[in-house]
Amino acid sequence: MRWLKGLLLAIILLVVLLLGILFAVNNQQALPLNLIWVELPPASLSLWLLIALALGVILGMLAMTGVYLRLRTLLTRAQRHNQQQRKELDRLRIQEFKDTP
Repeated sequence: MRWLKGLLLAIILLVVLLLGILFAVNNQQALPLNLIWVELPPASLSLWLLIALALGVILGMLAMTGVYLRLRTLLTRAQRHNQQQRKELDRLRIQEFKDTP
C-alpha cells in the first residue's frame, strides 16, 4: 500500500512538472511589468507569473505565522494542563488505595 502511495505521488509530481514545462515554453513573450510607481524590465510572462506565485506563497506563510504561533502556544498550555491533571488523578488513585482497608 505504501509503494502505491509513493507511485501515485511520483506520477502527480511528474504531471505537474510537465505542465510547468509546457507553461514556460508556451509563454515566452517578453513583457515589461508596470507596477504604478516603477516599471520592471521585460521578462517572459512565465517568469513574472512564477515570481508572483512565489511571492504569494511567501506572503501567505508570513501571514499564517501569527496563527501558527498562537495555536502552538495553546497546544503547549493544553498539554501542560493535561499533564497536571494526570498527575492529580494518579495522586488521587494512590490515595484512594491507601485509605481502603
